[in-house]
Order: sequence, then structure tokens, then C-alpha cells
Amino acid sequence: MGVIISTYGSILAAAMGQTLLLALYGLFFACIIGLVVGMMSVTKNWLLRGFSAVFVNVVRGVPMIVLAYFIYFGIPYLWNNMLGHRGPEAMKMTALQAGTICLALNCGAYMAEIIRAGIQSVDIGQTEAGRSLGLPAWRTMYRIVLPQAIRTMIPSIINQFIITLKDTSILSIIGFPELVNTAKNVVAGTFMAFQTWAIVGVMYLIVILLLQFAARYLERKLRYE
Repeated sequence: MGVIISTYGSILAAAMGQTLLLALYGLFFACIIGLVVGMMSVTKNWLLRGFSAVFVNVVRGVPMIVLAYFIYFGIPYLWNNMLGHRGPEAMKMTALQAGTICLALNCGAYMAEIIRAGIQSVDIGQTEAGRSLGLPAWRTMYRIVLPQAIRTMIPSIINQFIITLKDTSILSIIGFPELVNTAKNVVAGTFMAFQTWAIVGVMYLIVILLLQFAARYLERKLRYE
């Protein structure tokens, strides 16, 4: 194990950095998607509610590995065939781009449910009070409902980030140089599978325990404020 750490430790650490970067990118765009879709799900417009329900159920119903393959291989193939692009003009998607889109869609569907539940956890009287003051619906949501809902959503958002971080390992199938993909290369070159995967497991465990500690800390802090 010491040989793996001394020889490949910096490579594995850099791969963990790539893993965290991909997870952060995915979570950032997932928050945007989740906020939009989550707010659609609580509107009175049945078309918006219907779109939200379809998006959440479809994305959550498709295995992430299938979604990754579809985005990385399927979308460029469809785009290039529709427009007749070949050679240098052909659309190409990097593993980072495809991975970010995949994580954003997958995590965004779950974030939408977190945001919907957070909004619905705020007493309806808060919305009625805002409307009685003459505030339009969007301002009532922005100024009154969302600030209260976010307090209940933060621990769930951090937990979703932990899940997203672990889901990045699936994206090794499209060649993104995250931790699992790098570990496979290390194992192929050293034939030290037990030692390599033990180190990778400990690296994931350390990061995830830190995130769980942050989630519990925020939950306690928000509870007593």
C-alpha cells in the first residue's frame, strides 16, 4: 500500500480533485434545474405542473449509466446526422461536458423534489400574508417563502451532493479521469487491486464524512436560530 501511495498518491489526489470538480459543476446546474422545475411543480398552471412531473419521473426512471451513454454518444450522433456534419464540423462532446450534463439532469430531478417539499413545508399563511400586503406571487415566493424553505432544504441539498459525488464513479464509463477511472489504470499497471481500491475507498470515506459533518452542523445551527 505504501508503494501505491508514494508512486501514485499525487495522481489519485488529482483524480479526487477532478471528481469534486465534476460533482460541484453538476450540483451547481442541478440547483438551477431543480429550482425551476421545483417551482413549476407548485404553481397553479397545470401545464407547468405536468412538465415538472414528466421531467422528474423520466429522469429518475432512467438509469444513470444509460443517461451518460445517451448524452455522450447519442446526442452528438443525432445532431451530426440531422445537420449532416462530418469531419471537423462534427459536434464533439468532452467527457467533462457530458458528465456535467448527466449529473445536472439526474441530480436536478431529485433537487426539484427537495425544493418542492421545502416550499410546501412553509405554512400557507405566509403566502397569504404576502399576497394580502399586495405583493405579486413571484415576489411573495422570492421574499417570503424561499428564505424560509431554504433553511429546511440545506441538509437535504448537502446529502444530495454526497450522492452526486458517489455517482461520479459511474462516469468512468465515458472516460472522465475521475477517481475510479484513474484507479482502474493504476490497478492495470501495478496489479495491486486490493491496495489500490482500499486507498480509493478511504479517500471517498474521508470526503463523505466531512460533508456529513457539515450537514449535521448546519442542521443543528439552523434548528436553534
